[in-house]
Amino acid sequence: MSEKFLPLGVQDFETMQTSNFIYVDKTEYIYQLIRPSQAYYFLSRPRRFGKSLLVSTLGYLFQGRKDLFEGLWIDKNTDWQWKKFPVVKIDFDRISHENPEQLKKGLLQTIKESADDNEIKIKFKSELLLENFCVLITELKKKNKSHVVVLIDEYDKPVITHLGKGKEELETAKQNHDMLMQFLGVLKAHDISSALRLVFITGVSKLSWGNMFSGLNNLNDLSWQSKFASFLGYTKNELENNFGNNISKLSRYLDINYEECLLKLQSWYNGYRFTDSQEKVCNPFSILNVFQDQEFKNYWFETGASSFLKNLIRENDFPIPENESLQLTDDIFSTYEPENLHLEAFLFQTGHITITDCDDIFFHLNYPNQEVKTSFLKYIK
Repeated sequence: MSEKFLPLGVQDFETMQTSNFIYVDKTEYIYQLIRPSQAYYFLSRPRRFGKSLLVSTLGYLFQGRKDLFEGLWIDKNTDWQWKKFPVVKIDFDRISHENPEQLKKGLLQTIKESADDNEIKIKFKSELLLENFCVLITELKKKNKSHVVVLIDEYDKPVITHLGKGKEELETAKQNHDMLMQFLGVLKAHDISSALRLVFITGVSKLSWGNMFSGLNNLNDLSWQSKFASFLGYTKNELENNFGNNISKLSRYLDINYEECLLKLQSWYNGYRFTDSQEKVCNPFSILNVFQDQEFKNYWFETGASSFLKNLIRENDFPIPENESLQLTDDIFSTYEPENLHLEAFLFQTGHITITDCDDIFFHLNYPNQEVKTSFLKYIK
């Protein structure tokens, strides 16, 4: 059997499965999500942790592509029926959001493309975003005689991109947020919610500005649930089971033994803990890059993000921890408001600090690993 490729930059599940890339099987977690007859989910994780691949995987699963899941956990251990559902996918990473007008235009285009992809002809009402979204969902259900799956990736990008850049950009963030709140509000309308099979929303953060998710009363936030602690990212076992050959190659190249190499990988790129579970995960983006380059260095922390973080830190007079961990209660983790920012919560949600310990009252947070600490102190301090 030929050696599988490292899936650097691969976010499409079909490409992953048909082009001999390594896929770390997360379908046992996915099965827990799809079993209910109707469900609404939200998942927050840092950038480049596999959210887009997860959304892609859900899309193919609900399109009935059993062939892509052959040999995976869900194929071997469940009686999933592989029924085909109409799928609407909205990726905010691909939608322009320089201002509310561009955001609206991008969403309208996405709705039109979704109709085309699903081969339905709809007489869209020009510029009426919410009405067109409703029409798309109702027509999809009518044509397919089946409930609709809505997948929304990086929902908060039109907001967080504009933070830390002054008052004018903050106003753009507010306006984009208001549009997003109205757009997501469509999903709570009775005639629309009754047409839905599953709604899955991902982002880096959970915004509480105006309580964006207030209408989705049954939205299940997976971000803080212990049973989904290792839903994204690689555990130590997953690292060894899927990348054992790569670890061996790296150890030989560096002239160290396998165990030393594994410990170094964990020191540099592991340590992310998103819940009160003891489970920690590695940053998949950095892991794939170190195997590709055969060199330990900072991959995940982009210098391009440093000015954004610098501005937020200066605006909030936030102390940069070097050795002492931060000690916080859990109430700041659920949501944040850009106008009244809990920067600790934002840094946690974006992966710059993580949980190192917890007790009945406090969560203790610090840098997850050497990569983040050295990068943060170099570019931000």
